Order: sequence, then structure tokens, then C-alpha cells
Amino acid sequence: MAAQGDNNGSRDRREQLARARAEEQRRDPTRKILLGTGVGVLALALAGGFAWIEHSKGGQHSRAAASSSALAPVWSGLTGQTVDGVAADTIEHLAYHTHAHLAIYLDGAAMTVPAGVGITTPWESQAQPDGSLWIAGGSHFYYLHTHTTDGIIHMESPTDATYRLGQFFAEWNQPLSAGQVGPDKGTVTVYVNGARYDGDPAAITLDPHTVIQLDIGEDVAPVPYSFAAGL
Repeated sequence: MAAQGDNNGSRDRREQLARARAEEQRRDPTRKILLGTGVGVLALALAGGFAWIEHSKGGQHSRAAASSSALAPVWSGLTGQTVDGVAADTIEHLAYHTHAHLAIYLDGAAMTVPAGVGITTPWESQAQPDGSLWIAGGSHFYYLHTHTTDGIIHMESPTDATYRLGQFFAEWNQPLSAGQVGPDKGTVTVYVNGARYDGDPAAITLDPHTVIQLDIGEDVAPVPYSFAAGL
């Protein structure tokens, strides 16, 4: 009977996750899981990592970086260890489940936050209708992570918690300060929910539906962002 109960619990868990993902992703139900983890990782590299390499020079971006290139690649050093107070598990937890949005501009050009930050490889990837990838599975899920390149930071943990933007950047293994965002240094202008923020960007609290914009160099007027229904 215990085994049957475990099976029922696992089935309920899978169904709950499926419903949550359906709301979050707004995915085309006809898309199919890419065959092979290696294919998914390679495609992600082509979509984001190569763009980052192309516009990098000496460890920093060219100041003429193209729009939508990746700010920095996903860090391969995550193995499930706790990073800056953020733990990981082999499954996604939904007891505390909310989202924030992060946008980054380098001299006026939009930079991409890559998919897979906070999700350790091997990945299970799903293609989206626009050709980008949704990282649906991995060996570990940190309580802060990204599934795709839409800038949404998913906060999913077994208990209610307060997270900071600096913790997300720690999982990304990228610096964040008033003078640097990732590999790029310069004047950093910060907006939180459309209002100018003059404090330490690493200390920004990731409350539900927080909209964060980091401008490196050129100051870009805050760009509104609306969360999809169900997020």
C-alpha cells in the first residue's frame, strides 16, 4: 500500500508540474521534445552562447554588441552545491512559486539572460515556436532559475523565502554592482518596477512580479513588462 501511495504522490506531483508549466510557458502543444540532451545543449549554445562569444573581446563585450546577444553564458560550475545561500534539488518545488523579470541593456542594446541559469546539466530541452529553447529538465534545479531567454526568473522553493538579485547573479557566476553587470563595466542605471533605484543592485529583493532593468552605459528609459496570465 505504501508503494501505491508513493506512486500516486509521484503522479500527482507530475500533474501539478505539468499544469504549472503549461500556464508559464504558453507553449504550442504540438512542439516536441528535442531528441538527445546533446542536441538541446548544442542548439542553446548556437542560439545564445555563440552570439556572446561573437560580441566578446578580452573577456568583455564590444561596446557595439548586437541586440539580443547573451550577456554571458550559463555557468558550468553548478553541481548542486549551495550558492550564496540558494540551495538546489533534483526536482522543482512549487510550495513557493513566483516570478520576477530581468532586462539588461548594454549601451542601449538589449542583452539576453540565457536559459538554464540555475539548472545543471544534462538538460532536457524543448523547442518553442520562435525557435528558442525551454530548459524543461536538468540534474538539479536551484530555487532561482531561468527556463528560457525571456528574462523571467523563476523562484521555486519548498518554503516561502526572500531572494535577492545578487543571489541569481551568483548562480550565474557573474559580478553585479553599481559599476559592473556581468563582464561589462560602466555606469549602471537601475530601475525597479519603473522607478529609479539608487541602491546596491545586488540587494534588490525579488518580490513577486518585480520588474528589474539594468542599463550599462547609456540610460534606457524603463521598458514596461507585463507578466502572462498564470505567472
